[in-house]
Amino acid sequence: MNRRTLLGGLFAAASVPALSACASGITSLENQGGTASGGGSSKGGVTIGTANFTENQVLGCLYAAVLTAAGVKTNVRPNLGTREILIPAIKGGDIDLLPEYQGALLHYLDPKATATEEGEMQNALAVALPAGLQVLPYGMAEDSDAFVVTRETAKKYGLTSLADLKKQNGRLVIGAAPEVKKRQVGVVGLKDVYRVEFKEFKSLDSSGPLVKGALKKGDVDVANLFTTDTDIQANDWVVLTDPENLIPGQHVVPLIADRKADSTVRKALARLGNVLTTAQLTELNRQVDKDKKDPEDVANAYARQHGLA
Repeated sequence: MNRRTLLGGLFAAASVPALSACASGITSLENQGGTASGGGSSKGGVTIGTANFTENQVLGCLYAAVLTAAGVKTNVRPNLGTREILIPAIKGGDIDLLPEYQGALLHYLDPKATATEEGEMQNALAVALPAGLQVLPYGMAEDSDAFVVTRETAKKYGLTSLADLKKQNGRLVIGAAPEVKKRQVGVVGLKDVYRVEFKEFKSLDSSGPLVKGALKKGDVDVANLFTTDTDIQANDWVVLTDPENLIPGQHVVPLIADRKADSTVRKALARLGNVLTTAQLTELNRQVDKDKKDPEDVANAYARQHGLA
């Protein structure tokens, strides 16, 4: 997955043309911030935000495709940045819906959370979410964090699991997105759970060309990638196992504001979640990253092929 460049913040992003519109109606974020009394309603349209990496943009366009087919006007604001930007945006009403990942979202909301099983995480999310937000049923597709080394590095240092990294404390360089330095599923957790200390942390991107290029060149020894990244298999890289379960399950889950969570939206997103598999999501990522197809075109073609649009 090619995490794309942060546009500098939500309001800066909103002031420039969308990289991939996936739009079918709403063209403004005005009047999207009110909280409905009682049940939610999608009659005024749903604004979907996405993070700054390929897969999340594909998911955002898939959400738009199935909602449009259900008669809901949609607008996608792609590439808005990290969770640190997106969660305040959905709380404040600038976006209404966001493709999320169970474990990552839970650890963002509650760094001390211990749930790892899908049902437990869903319950924990319901408790941890701010008022006005909810998660809908999670889908089959899953994409987890992974800590990856080259085959040569694995052989050189005898690395098969995250626990093995401790034997090389102070010698290895890790590359990842800047926020990974302060996240539990990152440098913090690796130190707390596995007692791993790195020689250096290099701020790069999230499973994107910078971190993967650095891994290929040997500028970093360990890279934080994502399990649906087709470059892992293509380059014969080694995913270090996680015997202490630092990395929670990461099923795709819609995060939505109560004000928009009506039955039409719920049913459309549930249909997608029950159809989209991890293998299919990986293939959609490949089409965007390798074949250079537009995320909207890829999402719409998938939705049509599978009777979702």
